[in-house]
Amino acid sequence: MGSERSEIRTLQGVGASAGIAIGRVRITDRRRVNVTEYELSPEEIPAEVSRFAKAVERAKAELSFLRDQLMTTRGPEHLCVIDAHLMLLDDTMLIGETAESIRSLGINAEGALKRTLEKIKTFFDGIEDEYLRERAGDVETVVERVLRNMVGEKQESLAQIEGKVIVVAHELSPADILQIDKSKVIGFITDLGGKTSHSAILARALEVPAVVGMERVTREVANGDMVIIDGASGVVIVNPGPEEFRDYLQRKQRFEYLERELFKLRDLPAETPDGHRILLKGNAEFLEEIDSIRRHGGDGIGLYRTEMLFFNRTVLPDEEEQFRLYAAAVRAMSPQPVTIRTLDVGGDKFLPDLDLDDEMNPALGMRAIRLSLRHPEAFKAQLRAILRASALGKVRVFFPMVSGVAEVRAAKALLEEAKLELGGKHPFDENLEVGIMIEIPSAVVIADLLAAEVDFFSVGTNDLIQYSLAIDRTNEHLVSLYEPLHPAVLRSLKMVVNAAHAAGIQACICGEMAGEPMYLPILLGLGFDELSMNAISIPRVKKILRRCTKAEATQVAAKALTFATAAEVESYLKSEISARFSESFD
Repeated sequence: MGSERSEIRTLQGVGASAGIAIGRVRITDRRRVNVTEYELSPEEIPAEVSRFAKAVERAKAELSFLRDQLMTTRGPEHLCVIDAHLMLLDDTMLIGETAESIRSLGINAEGALKRTLEKIKTFFDGIEDEYLRERAGDVETVVERVLRNMVGEKQESLAQIEGKVIVVAHELSPADILQIDKSKVIGFITDLGGKTSHSAILARALEVPAVVGMERVTREVANGDMVIIDGASGVVIVNPGPEEFRDYLQRKQRFEYLERELFKLRDLPAETPDGHRILLKGNAEFLEEIDSIRRHGGDGIGLYRTEMLFFNRTVLPDEEEQFRLYAAAVRAMSPQPVTIRTLDVGGDKFLPDLDLDDEMNPALGMRAIRLSLRHPEAFKAQLRAILRASALGKVRVFFPMVSGVAEVRAAKALLEEAKLELGGKHPFDENLEVGIMIEIPSAVVIADLLAAEVDFFSVGTNDLIQYSLAIDRTNEHLVSLYEPLHPAVLRSLKMVVNAAHAAGIQACICGEMAGEPMYLPILLGLGFDELSMNAISIPRVKKILRRCTKAEATQVAAKALTFATAAEVESYLKSEISARFSESFD
């Protein structure tokens, strides 16, 4: 039965996975375990350590059982997140420090585990990048599983849900999402979560409409309420009336029609009417995302992030562990190419075993290629793993946050050492292509010098815009100043393309600008050879590309470069799209 509350209410959350779902609410209990910390007598401590250890082992057994189930129902490409959570249950910082806190502080296991969680979360609190900051959610998910085992609480599996429903929960773990049967769970809404959380990424990969970050939705709706969710805008309508129902039913039908039409482009080349071909690839971090890239017609992976293996650990992943992940990605994407980015994090936040000093401004500190070069043995382990994966399919490697030629030469020298260390023990591509990310203004200024050192450029527009305009894009007071169409940004992009082509190498983009359909005429006109984006954006960008000639785009880009402000560029771009390409934006 539905709720007696019948008033129409419109709630706003974060759109996490596009699509419209209309159905009845099914509330699933995923509330956090309430923890009380209390002191133990010395005699109670050994038993408490043992109780904690048993809860951890039960959590491992549950995840291992789920892993076996998913191997059968979804295949090996959907096990990456489960494997990551299993690794956390062996992590010395999470598990070892908790056991030590029980002994040294004389407190109960739940209290000690919560203390450890808070300590780990401080590693993430100051991170500017939302995508990286959301990784703290994985630690919390694992902690909640252990806590539930300690207090004896069981959770209903989403695989057991019957009927067509929209699941509402405080939060859903990646394991929850992977158990969803799309014929029964047609969408979900959560109090917690962000657009770049693992659960949101998996929802997009599995194409389940989702709205997250609602804060109080579990208190705002009741079992049986009729709701409409718009996974693109983040709108949730509770107890819709006839008018809202008709409106969103039409939107749903239109969305699904457009998706079917876009899917017809999947196997067609990314080519303009006048015969200019560029590559449209996908960004990925999880194996689950690769299937989505293939389904949406991607020409490969233009950015494969490697940070997942390094999160929440005190011991760096070894060569074998990294090789297994990279090899799985290459096999899953074969015969299309995979471009792997070396570690792009700051050691002060993610790798405490490196014993780095705290930094006042980590965004400008010891991170990315700087961190890798400071720890050459760890860097070479990653390079050896990438090299070995290159024997299984087409692989390229690129280095993040490069600011000068010296860094490139040092990284390439370590790559050559890694090749020698592999020797005849493992095969690899002797001609592995090497590139760099262009995301710092200094790299733009000396792009001609850098082009002589590498095989391709990949522009990280997110950071390039942030660094060029001195804008923290996570600062809500500065959002209006984060302008991708700022003349300084457009001129920087032109300089990068010109330097790349003068040297005979490719110019690519792997930032958010690549997946924004409205920017396609400018990026095409500037001369970029490859765009890498979220999988769902590939057919939308391809649709415009196949209706926009290179000659038209060149004219648009040239004119856009003459304006003095981002607002003027945007106004011009919208008028040109309306006049020339309006059909492509339907």
